[in-house]
Amino acid sequence: MCPANAAILGLATTVPRHRLSQDDAVAIARDVLAPRYPGFARLESVFTNAAIDNRYAVMPIDWYRAPRGWADRSRAYLKSATALFVDAASDALRDAGLAAQAVDSIVTVSSTGIATPGLEARALAAMGFRADVRRVPVFGLGCAGGAGGLALAARLAQAAPGENVLLVVVETCTLAFRAQAPNKADIVASALFGDGAAACILRAGPGGNAMARVAASAEHIWPDTLDIMGWDIGEEGLGVIFAQSIPAFARAHLAAAFAGIFARWGMRNAGFADHVLHPGGAKVIVALEETLGLASGQLQRERDILRDFGNMSAPTVLFVLERALRTGLRGPTLLAALGPGFTLNCVVLEPA
Repeated sequence: MCPANAAILGLATTVPRHRLSQDDAVAIARDVLAPRYPGFARLESVFTNAAIDNRYAVMPIDWYRAPRGWADRSRAYLKSATALFVDAASDALRDAGLAAQAVDSIVTVSSTGIATPGLEARALAAMGFRADVRRVPVFGLGCAGGAGGLALAARLAQAAPGENVLLVVVETCTLAFRAQAPNKADIVASALFGDGAAACILRAGPGGNAMARVAASAEHIWPDTLDIMGWDIGEEGLGVIFAQSIPAFARAHLAAAFAGIFARWGMRNAGFADHVLHPGGAKVIVALEETLGLASGQLQRERDILRDFGNMSAPTVLFVLERALRTGLRGPTLLAALGPGFTLNCVVLEPA
């Protein structure tokens, strides 16, 4: 392990206060989506098969029953995402034993709303960041944003040893709930996605109580796969795209991508003591176990996070990482997530 590698000095996760059980989600889908989508009854099993008990939403459940356009969704995003940013960033700084004035750079990852100026600028006064703090807003990584954001923040920390880089990942997926003219992807999304945020502090060089170090990172993007996952932008706002079966794509293509990345690192999958993976869905977890040659059921942390919070998009893998760090990394650990592009983002973590 190289001390110049960026260390994670603090990590925190947070969710909004409105808890949404899967029973609640089914009920609102029946009320709102079923009358507008004739094939709803055939798809209702996705709620049961999602292996999710609870999710959290930035708005109370009745907010989602009314028609919403860009203006409503944008107002909700700016208010709720900024609040989640402040909560996650404050807790991560507290975990690292640092004040906001000590932050030199901020990487903000969010793809579920548009904020100009960015969330970090909107949170600046509440947080007490310095006026000369550097800001790096990142949009468009989707579910891969937790891994991709961590890799980017680590590289920024390595480029300026001794400086503190704050990574904040915020997603408000439920604001994309579209009721007026739902399609199959909208119904699947309503069974799967929730809201949440995560933040961590990174610093390269000596000093600080490191929880883990980022030893390497890599990304693989498949050509001609823009339609697998992303946003469909319509009158109501952002709507999810699932044009292909992601578990099937993972089984067909992930092994070669992982092998290529491992080869560049001079590693093999057998060299990892543990895995921290984005639980995109119950079938995605199974596909990842099969692709990486893991025992069936080995990704229990991922299943627990999916059960308790649903798929929160980008922050979800950092929720898994938080639980892994509680017990301590046993050795080199692969952190990975899939997202629109279609993209695989990977990070190697080593015990501090």
